[in-house]
Amino acid sequence: MSIRPLDGITVVSLEHAIAAPFCTRQLADLGARVIKVERPGAGDFARAYDERVNGMSSHFTWVNRSKESLTLDLKQESALAALKMLLKTADVLVQNLAPGAAARMGLTAELLQKDNPSLILCDISGYGNNGPYRDKKAYDLLIQSEAGFLSVTGTPDTPSKAGNSIADIAAGMYAYTNVLAALLQRGKTGKGSTIDVSMLESLGEWMSYPLYYAYEGATPPPRNGASHATIYPYGLFKAGDGGTIMLGLQNDREWVLFCEVVLDNQALAKDERFDKNFKRNEKRDELLSIIDACFSKLTTDQVIAKLDQAQIANARLNDMQGLWNHEQLKARDRWVQVGSPVGLIPAMLPPGSNNSFEYRMDDIPAVGQHTEAILSELGIAASEIEVMRSQGAI
Repeated sequence: MSIRPLDGITVVSLEHAIAAPFCTRQLADLGARVIKVERPGAGDFARAYDERVNGMSSHFTWVNRSKESLTLDLKQESALAALKMLLKTADVLVQNLAPGAAARMGLTAELLQKDNPSLILCDISGYGNNGPYRDKKAYDLLIQSEAGFLSVTGTPDTPSKAGNSIADIAAGMYAYTNVLAALLQRGKTGKGSTIDVSMLESLGEWMSYPLYYAYEGATPPPRNGASHATIYPYGLFKAGDGGTIMLGLQNDREWVLFCEVVLDNQALAKDERFDKNFKRNEKRDELLSIIDACFSKLTTDQVIAKLDQAQIANARLNDMQGLWNHEQLKARDRWVQVGSPVGLIPAMLPPGSNNSFEYRMDDIPAVGQHTEAILSELGIAASEIEVMRSQGAI
C-alpha cells in the first residue's frame, strides 16, 4: 500500500452537522486517523437528518467515512478526562461546538498545549471567536443570507439559496486547508498553532467577485436565475423532447457559428437586430422565440450534437440520477464502494488524482463503534470502562 500524506497524523474532532465533519473527512481521505467524538446514544445529530441511504442520513453518509466513533458525555468528569488524555498525544483538534462551549470544558490552546505543545487547534464557527456576532447562532442558510449570497442568486423576484450547504462547505474547505498549512508550519517550527475559521468569512471570500462588482456603492450583479446577467444567449433552453440544455456564447464569432450550424439560419447571423451582444441582450424575448422554434423540432441529443459541431460551450441540465450515471465519472473510475452500518455504499473518490498514493476510503462508523478500543488504547481498564458505560459517560 502506498504511503499517504497524513499517515501517522491523529485528528480528534468534536463535530456535528457539516462544516467540521467535511474538513475532517478530507483529512481522513489523505490518511489521517480521525476520531469523531459523539454523544452517547444518538451521536452526531446529522445522523438523524433523513434515512435516504438505506436508513442512514444522506448528510452523514457524505462526510463521515474513514472515521472512528468515540462516544463521550463530556458533561461527565470521567469522559472529559478521557478526552484530555487523548489530546495529550493527538496532532489536531477540530471543533465546531456552540461558541464558548470548548473553552468552558478547558479545551483551550493555553491549557491543552501545556501538555502537548505541538497540538493544532481548529475552531469553526459562524462568525469567528470575537466581534459583536460571536455568539449568534449560525446555520448554513443564515450565513448565505448574511454574506449576501441570496442577494445575487435566484430570479429578479425571488432570492434563492444554493441547493447544497455552500456556507458549510466553504468553511469546511478553509478549515481543511488551514489544518494542512498548520501541519506544514509545525514541520518548520515544531510548535502547534490555533486556527479560527468563520463561515461568514469563508463564504465572503467566495463572494468577492460580486463584492468588487458592487465596489463603492455600484449596482450589484442582478439575479438572473440560470441566465447570464449581460451575455445572450447564455442560459437554459428547452429541446423538443423535454430535455434542458445550458449553452453559452462568448463572442460575435460564436454567434455566427450558432446561427449557421445550430439554428441552420445564415441570414440571422447578419440580422442587424442581433449582430452585437448588447443588441441580443436587449432583445432576449425576441431571440428566445427564434431559438425555441428551432430547438422544439430537435431532441436534446440532437441539439447538443449541433452545439458540439459548432464548438459552442454546452451542458445538460442533469438531475441527481444524471450525476449518479454520468458517463464521464464512470469512464474515469471515480466510484468505489465503502462499508457502513447498513452495508456497502457507493462513494465518489475525492477530486484530484495523485499518482503517488490512493485515497483512504474506509467504512462509515456506527455510533460508538470504536469507544472501547480507543479507551483501552489510552490505558483505561476494562472495569473502569464498564463503570463509565453504566454511568452513561460513554
